[in-house]
Amino acid sequence: MPTLNEHPTVRKMTAQGLSREQEPPVSLEAGFLRELFLEAGADDVGFVSIDRPELDDQRDDLLRLFPAVRTIIPYVVKMNKELTRAPFRSIANHEFHSTGDEVDDVGRHAAERLNKQGIRALNPPVAFPMEANRFPDEKTWVISYKPIAVAGGLGHMGIHRNVIHPRFGNFILLGAVLVAAEVSEQQQPLDYNPCLECKLCVAACPVGAIGADGWFDFNACFTHNYREFLGGFSSWVDALTDSGSAAAYQQQFSKGETVSMWQSLAFGPNYKAAYCMAVCPAGEDVISPYLADKSGFLREVVKPLQEKEETIYVTKGSDAEAYVQKRFPHKTVKQVTNGAGVTTICGFTDNLVHFFQRGQSEGLNAVYHFIFTGNTPIDITVTIRDKCIEKVDGLQGQADLTIRADGEAWVRFLNRKMTGVFAFVTGKIRVQGDPRLLIAFGNCFPF
Repeated sequence: MPTLNEHPTVRKMTAQGLSREQEPPVSLEAGFLRELFLEAGADDVGFVSIDRPELDDQRDDLLRLFPAVRTIIPYVVKMNKELTRAPFRSIANHEFHSTGDEVDDVGRHAAERLNKQGIRALNPPVAFPMEANRFPDEKTWVISYKPIAVAGGLGHMGIHRNVIHPRFGNFILLGAVLVAAEVSEQQQPLDYNPCLECKLCVAACPVGAIGADGWFDFNACFTHNYREFLGGFSSWVDALTDSGSAAAYQQQFSKGETVSMWQSLAFGPNYKAAYCMAVCPAGEDVISPYLADKSGFLREVVKPLQEKEETIYVTKGSDAEAYVQKRFPHKTVKQVTNGAGVTTICGFTDNLVHFFQRGQSEGLNAVYHFIFTGNTPIDITVTIRDKCIEKVDGLQGQADLTIRADGEAWVRFLNRKMTGVFAFVTGKIRVQGDPRLLIAFGNCFPF
């Protein structure tokens, strides 16, 4: 076995001359990059420096992903709006996946071109695969594309939480390539929001996830629209294994539900709705039919989705359950768990705002201090007032109820693996104040 210095590859490279000095960062022309991405199949592209303040909350993640990154290049690929609007989910979902494949191809092709020119570049997948082992306590996606696209001038977020491109509307999917180079030009966010605030997304959403006042019910959207993604699938597996027999399983799930889950496993995760995107009329290439005939647009685009008879998945006692029963009585409501249970104290504290049910909080005005001990000691203050929630780190203000709990015991309590009686008698959980406020707090969350 030859030594390292005697290895043929090492001898060849040494003979050519090696330098220990680090080469200065490469500077690239924006025009060259734009043309490269458009040729690769992108429909628009932007440039965002890693130092931009818009990336403050994910800069550490980006640097862990690619320590050499100096610029992020967000890009968009158009979707076929007619296919996306189809009431038949097979058609709409095929368009999502087909366009997603195109987005990945664009990033891979562009990164490969740059790498061949000696420019380091990395293209994360647009959606799948993801870091699924992190679910449910950490984000499973590698980077957050929406804020990067906004920073790169490719649109703004509408009230439906989709990025709306000024020309293509929200009928786009997003991608990005990380480059170890500066770029001669930086895009800035648009000076206006393409969102019309027409509220058609509010009218079309089958679970009331989008409020007319801009409120977004993450739990409602996550439980129904993502039924066959990570959370819903794990919930389905739990129900399957707990059934005990084929007959017991068939009492819970129809043949269609079973085949639908199989299809998501065989083809790719299928969205149950995404109606908010389907009905959005914003964007220069999209808006004309809406402006020309609003009633016709409602009749042809919005009504078929509203009138569709379908199963709507909700968590028990949630705002979504009450909304569907009142707004869409012809749709079938099915109570499920969404699989996003609490497994750690950090998961509990991080998800409070996302899973808060403001309808269930009506009449509750209280300040809560949570003091968690154990392996992950955390103190937080949660204020619920006027159907809004605020969570801050540390103990602030005067509490109406103080909860002191061992973190592991609290998680077991939330997952019904420890009874409240046992938790309180053993001192694993202690409260100071009116205990009815703890019950009222629990009603606000579908944990």
